[in-house]
Amino acid sequence: MNRFQSVAEHQRRYGVKRLCSILGISRSGFYYWSRTAVNGAARQVAAAEPAARMRAVHQESDGTYKVPKIAEFREASGEAVNHTRVPGSCGRPGSKGSG
Repeated sequence: MNRFQSVAEHQRRYGVKRLCSILGISRSGFYYWSRTAVNGAARQVAAAEPAARMRAVHQESDGTYKVPKIAEFREASGEAVNHTRVPGSCGRPGSKGSG
């Protein structure tokens, strides 16, 4: 749990101003975090499914498919692919291919 989450959890009992002062964070920072935390969580959920598919392709290839092949595979299956999303599923220790 981070400091902003602590403030959110206890704000009704102690108040945002007091908690932020104790934890050494700005109130504006807390309010910014509270506005954007929901969007960040939604992005993580939305990114989980494509990441799982990329890992599956990587594993099915015995770890030899890397960024270019996985992107090509996903494009061929009709998915919109951003090449910056693929690398997170590749290049783990023990993978066999070089790229």
